[in-house]
Amino acid sequence: MKKTHLKSIAAGLMLAALASASFAHEAHDKPKPKGAAELAPEQKPWGIAGKAAAVKRTIDIAMADDMTFTPSVIEVREGDTIRLRLKNRGKELHELVLGTTAEIEAHAAMMKKFPDMEHDDPWMVHVPAGKTGSMVWTFNRAGDFDFACLVKDHYELGMAGRVRVLPAAGKS
Repeated sequence: MKKTHLKSIAAGLMLAALASASFAHEAHDKPKPKGAAELAPEQKPWGIAGKAAAVKRTIDIAMADDMTFTPSVIEVREGDTIRLRLKNRGKELHELVLGTTAEIEAHAAMMKKFPDMEHDDPWMVHVPAGKTGSMVWTFNRAGDFDFACLVKDHYELGMAGRVRVLPAAGKS
């Protein structure tokens, strides 16, 4: 076989493998390119990943095996950058995923189909049993948003909460 033909076959196989891997991952989210940490954060309806230096306050949220978050409702102001410090007081893995009701429900359905799916988006944190995790988030849109644990059947068992983002001071 000619070298150019072998190169074409190799290139075709590589493209097919990349397309396959990309398609499998796109069922959940876009693949992150190498050096993704350097990319600008993605604006979501419920806010954007924040910078630690901009944190105005820390809110502690406990996660438990009775499928609760404590507190289950938090209030912040539009524009606030908050550190959510998540303490898993249980013996099971829990997570906190921020989003709209529709986003949470779509993600929960995807987790049912692909329970071992890995993800590391800035609006979700996995917290192993007995450990603490955190996220820094800028809530730059007023409104009511959700958070939930989408591990196993935790969401269906009621492990969910609400973030109430009040308009910025001086706004109505």
